[in-house]
Amino acid sequence: MDLIDRTVPLTRVRQTRPVRITARVDYAVRAMVVLAAAPSPAPMKAESIAVAQGIPLYFLLKILADLRAAQLVTSRRGQAGGYALARPADEVAVADIIRAVEGPLADVHGTSPELLKFAPPATPLRDVWIATRAALRDVLEVTTLADIVAGQLPASVTRELARPGAERRRPSP
Repeated sequence: MDLIDRTVPLTRVRQTRPVRITARVDYAVRAMVVLAAAPSPAPMKAESIAVAQGIPLYFLLKILADLRAAQLVTSRRGQAGGYALARPADEVAVADIIRAVEGPLADVHGTSPELLKFAPPATPLRDVWIATRAALRDVLEVTTLADIVAGQLPASVTRELARPGAERRRPSP
């Protein structure tokens, strides 16, 4: 396993943007929830999903193509065509959807955290990024489409929601 040496100072040190859930991820998860909640297994038109969730159709079609490439949805052409889940809703985690449309959950400058190597005193930062990825997995890999549709999130997720300040955004320093 090659380590990426981050001991050379970067020219842009300050990161001012917070970690974000992108529109692409938000739209992908909402589209998948709509498919999971559909009363029949018949394919659903992209236009219906877009209207139901207020998602721009052209953007949704690109997202659905990524989801199809990741084998999370199937598509059928024609009058009775549309999109459907490729597997049961209880087998599709939110993490699967994120990886399908954006790649790994927590890379640092496009590099997997375990491949990083920082110069002292920042050496332990690698472990912080690995722990951050693990924390994301603790929520995103255990929460399925079926959980969201049923409104019954896993106990580990509801415990996180119960933590003091969980629902508040903290101000930037």
